[in-house]
Amino acid sequence: MSMLNSRFSVPLFISCMFFTCFPGLMLCAVVSLSSIEIFRTHEWLKATSTVYFLCNGENKIVFPDVKKAHFLYAFSGEESWQPLSNFSSEKCKRCGLYEEYSITSDDVFDEWEFCPSDFTAPGGEYIQFKEKEFNATFLCPECLSLAGVSSSSGEHDDGKGMHFAVVISLSALISTILILGVVGAYKFWLKKSREQDQARFLKLFEDGDDIEDELGLGRVI
Repeated sequence: MSMLNSRFSVPLFISCMFFTCFPGLMLCAVVSLSSIEIFRTHEWLKATSTVYFLCNGENKIVFPDVKKAHFLYAFSGEESWQPLSNFSSEKCKRCGLYEEYSITSDDVFDEWEFCPSDFTAPGGEYIQFKEKEFNATFLCPECLSLAGVSSSSGEHDDGKGMHFAVVISLSALISTILILGVVGAYKFWLKKSREQDQARFLKLFEDGDDIEDELGLGRVI
């Protein structure tokens, strides 16, 4: 089993290094185990247990050193069975920690949604704790970059939204100014039209008086 995990880890590590160097192809965030402590074993007939980590659709990773309860196991990240898994996108995985059982099916310490967004602590650290079962610390420094990409995308979307709001506000302002201008021009035209009508009306009276004076017509007293 150790040899199988080693064969699986080497090509995974190489492929992740390749895609990390060429981020335009794929972002590969490698996950490793920093430390683990199990609080109990499920196998009653044995003093030690065989603990392993497994994500859906991937090979299980056996922890050959983790045997006893209430003992903190720390790792450097260079063990032959590492890395545990990797993320190529923001999508979560269904993973779990299990114990091999010789009589019936394997026992479950815990199963959870394993997400790159979990690794928010400095250095890309994430702690998974299950009461009375285990306490494990995982590392994924590249997950911080993946979360940074998501944050930048969100800021970019916010910028687009702000730009759209500014365009709508300017359009509304320009439309209001145009409407007010049209209304003002119409009122001005009505005022000038009334003034011209009054001027023509007064001019008719003045012209009528001039004609009467020329014809010698006047008021007879």
